[in-house]
Amino acid sequence: MAENPILVPKMGESINEATVIRWLKNVGDTIEKDEPIVEIATDKVDNEIPSPADGVLTQQLFQDGDVVKVGEAIAMFSSEANAAASPKVETAPVTEIEKAVENIETQIQEAITTNSAVTKPTGTNRFYSPLVMNIASQEGVSSQELETIEGTGMEGRVTKADILKYLETRSQVSINKTEPATTTQNSPAPSYTPEANAPSTKAVAHVSPINLNPGDEIIEMDRVRKMIADHMVMSMQTSPHVTSFVEADVTNVVNWRNKIKDGFKKREGENLTFTPIFLWAIAKAIKDYPMINVSVDGSKIIKKRNINIGMAVAQNNGNLIVPVIKNADSMNLLGLTRAVNDFAVRARNNKLTPDDIQGGTYTLTNVGSFGNIAGTPVINQPQVAIMAVGTITKKPAVLETEHGDVIAIRQKMILSHSYDHRVVDGALGGMFVKRVAEYLEQWDVNTEI
Repeated sequence: MAENPILVPKMGESINEATVIRWLKNVGDTIEKDEPIVEIATDKVDNEIPSPADGVLTQQLFQDGDVVKVGEAIAMFSSEANAAASPKVETAPVTEIEKAVENIETQIQEAITTNSAVTKPTGTNRFYSPLVMNIASQEGVSSQELETIEGTGMEGRVTKADILKYLETRSQVSINKTEPATTTQNSPAPSYTPEANAPSTKAVAHVSPINLNPGDEIIEMDRVRKMIADHMVMSMQTSPHVTSFVEADVTNVVNWRNKIKDGFKKREGENLTFTPIFLWAIAKAIKDYPMINVSVDGSKIIKKRNINIGMAVAQNNGNLIVPVIKNADSMNLLGLTRAVNDFAVRARNNKLTPDDIQGGTYTLTNVGSFGNIAGTPVINQPQVAIMAVGTITKKPAVLETEHGDVIAIRQKMILSHSYDHRVVDGALGGMFVKRVAEYLEQWDVNTEI
């Protein structure tokens, strides 16, 4: 029966490898076309690899915790259709068949032999996957320590689960060593060294030990939270952040939305939020100030042609993810609304694809949804700017009329614009956020959607 490889698909412009989280199908299981067979994780999102055809899973070329490159074979399956058709292949040249078989065998052998570029530390015959070595490096686990970890993988290899289990035990032992034999009211609080639970070695440099008090709880960061922590620290170390603030009068926007939102929901079957309006204003302002839509590469400034705006979404587990609306400037308000609602639902249900979060050139985050009046957001690298919109609040304001100044109740909102001061000066950063406010303040209450 003919065997075919199941390859790791391309998952985004900057994603070159993925980690096997768990197998959804075992060797010998019948699989149907498009049925998920393995769950993998990149540094962006989790994803599932579907079966390319009906058949039977014959080999798992990688184990849980292993790292596999994009384009590599992660498994093999036998296709009943191919097996049935193979005896009928008579006209195809033998050399072509042999070449195809040889190519498949070569892929299998390379995948088995390299097994995701396993690493052998100096002075040992034991092999470790790049993921295990990366975790060991981040957590300060020496080569000698690695040798003591019992592996449950193939040929006794240390898997991701093995080293994480070891780190959990290691941190607990470290805590216990600092605790006195008997704890009394006057006993000093135990000392906790954050090495085993730190998101990165850079993040914990020069950090003093944390004192633990009775009743304190240690919570291990999940994989996504560790990546977010690393990304935020890296961003602050990369870009000198400056934040400019503008208060916008969004009374026209609020009144317009209140007037049409019920009819829109009835007609389109989805909600009309403020986010598409904010995105529309930002896209127009980027057209006016294109040097906000750039990235920095050493001493070079990369001016982006496309305007791809990311929108930060809080997931059900509390983590943030930023799906990207591509070419936002080319979309009308209805298109932006549909895109926002689609991304929001899929983000909260962990259904985003790697491509959904790639290619952003600017980011919007809505701190007002949590009741905050303003925020100082951290730039989403390699972008150079990000805007936070605060809560919309009724305030008394002085209005100029033909009969003189009057005080009226207006809907006000603070826009916070953080930008990379290496390439965005205060003038540009301030004018940009002011232009966004102007577009919102000049909103036409007769706008149709």
